[in-house]
Amino acid sequence: MSIRYPRPLRPGDRVGITCPSSGVGKELRARLDVAVRDVEARGYEVVVGRCMDGAGHLSAPAADRAGELMSMLTDPGIRAVVPPWGGETAIDLLPLLDWDRLRAAEPTWLVGFSDMSTVMTPLTLLTGTATVHGNNLMDTPYRIPEGLLSWLDIVAAPQGHRCTQIPPDRHRSTGWDNFHAHPEVREYTLDTPGRWTRLDADGDVEAEGRLIGGCIETLCNLTGTAYLDASAFARAESPQGLLVYVEAAEDNAFTICRNLYGMRLAGFFDAANAILVGRTSAPDANSLTQHEAVLDALGPLNVPVIADVECGHVPPYLSIVNGARGRVVHTATRSELTQTLD
Repeated sequence: MSIRYPRPLRPGDRVGITCPSSGVGKELRARLDVAVRDVEARGYEVVVGRCMDGAGHLSAPAADRAGELMSMLTDPGIRAVVPPWGGETAIDLLPLLDWDRLRAAEPTWLVGFSDMSTVMTPLTLLTGTATVHGNNLMDTPYRIPEGLLSWLDIVAAPQGHRCTQIPPDRHRSTGWDNFHAHPEVREYTLDTPGRWTRLDADGDVEAEGRLIGGCIETLCNLTGTAYLDASAFARAESPQGLLVYVEAAEDNAFTICRNLYGMRLAGFFDAANAILVGRTSAPDANSLTQHEAVLDALGPLNVPVIADVECGHVPPYLSIVNGARGRVVHTATRSELTQTLD
């Protein structure tokens, strides 16, 4: 197995929209329409699936969601699949997906973050298909801050492309835009300054390795299963090591600490040359901050741990390609992540 990069999108290609986890309520369909029009403005044809219902926490029964996702990922006429957003229980899809068929099919870009990590990270680990951990469809209309890339930029890049992203050093500290009241909103509210933070030690960091990771709250439930064997992936694809990234969506510091311990004990970080941790608005505990939780669980690995990276639930979003070769640099004056699609 080697990393399989989907063919870059060209005008006229089709982009599939489906909800492998949560759907879109009627009150938010206007925002969905705005996002679809933005994708179409790039010259792509958008195909909206049937699994879109937002009345409950799932868009459709598991078999229907798995079938639609399989259909889109194996349709040679669909070049990328992007959900409106994540959700809660995409884990129910994993035993229903035909992994051999996905491995044999021409690769298609799968995009998303949050609960989509539950599907995207195993897709890369089990089939070698590169996936994009980046802004979801509903976030696509936002103007991307200088230095960062949208998923639309990534999926149009040719194999072998190298890109460097530099954080804007500003983020949103509280709240979310109301898509119901303002479906056309396009400007991020980046109201708070903040740089990357090295947790394990002082000094500069420069590290390389293939990128893999995702949301802690969803991936932790896959530890010890065949769906999250990062060590086997490293042996096959990156014997020089990995750059592992993780991010906390909403769980408190104690829960995140326990989850990261479980992931470490299961070997998820064994091949890490460095660990990137997303900036989070998840709550601290009375005697443990989110930073302390990460360091308590991952400090014994004795590798650089860099927190407050733009790879989590706090806008803006730094797109990361699972499977790409990565190089991270962090000093007192600059921070950057370079990815090469080879």
